[in-house]
Amino acid sequence: MAEIIQRDGTWAFDGTTVRITPGLHRSVPLFRQTYGEIAVPLEAVSGVVFEPERKRGRLRMRLREGADPLLQATGGRLPDAADPYRLVVDVDRAGVAEYVAEEIRRALLLDQIPKDPTKTYLLSGPPVPVSVRSSDGSVSFDGLQVRIDWADTSDRVKRATGPRIIAISDLVGVEWLPNSGYEDGFLRFVTRETAFSKLPPEKDPYALDLWGSARRDLLTALVATAVTARLPHPSTRTADDQASRFPQLPAAVPSQADHHDVLLRRLRELGELHREGVLTDEEFAMTKAVILRGF
Repeated sequence: MAEIIQRDGTWAFDGTTVRITPGLHRSVPLFRQTYGEIAVPLEAVSGVVFEPERKRGRLRMRLREGADPLLQATGGRLPDAADPYRLVVDVDRAGVAEYVAEEIRRALLLDQIPKDPTKTYLLSGPPVPVSVRSSDGSVSFDGLQVRIDWADTSDRVKRATGPRIIAISDLVGVEWLPNSGYEDGFLRFVTRETAFSKLPPEKDPYALDLWGSARRDLLTALVATAVTARLPHPSTRTADDQASRFPQLPAAVPSQADHHDVLLRRLRELGELHREGVLTDEEFAMTKAVILRGF
């Protein structure tokens, strides 16, 4: 057993699995503490390196492309401190860190683990049900459907549509961008109908606009990962432009008539909200223009 215990967390390698446990110190980001322990099978690992520095070093693990739904969902956008595959190491433990890294590298070599992309997820992602409260509302996923309940501060267009429930069978992808504290982020659920008509996150009833606490909003990546783990693996993508943008989309490109039907339906829903007095004339005109630009 090769093991290193630090304030930032613990890595333990038994020859087949790297078990990563986040530390409990207040310096450890809320996201890592909430995501919890991660068991990384050796076949999911591409490489590991220890980066020594003057005061502290860092252990970093690289996973094979397509092995982890968390990396797939976040697309490398997790802040460095929230990355669970990174461990801050005190200078006096550098020798132990080097030993752990070398043991993992030796096992990769002996087991002849390939470095090419995987054809299935080798990590399971967070368990379900999972629920997160963000600046724009609450989002939950039970393994079968996503539910979004809007906050009082959400845009009127969103609140007027009521809670949004999306079956996993209707989803073709998830898009996630963290709230950096300087720029807003979003969590968007992409369906076959909305894939080609994107409203701004603040007005999109299929998206959470992340503008509040960056620390809290980062937890929406839990839902993004849980959903991603239950969508078709990215290895199923096709070569056309549509599949390059949304890996889980079917190869067939929707016809112009399909686009027209979606446009009419969106405009009809918008018109009903306007007639019922939910939207003002100005809000109706602005949202209508956004929808038309999306098509």
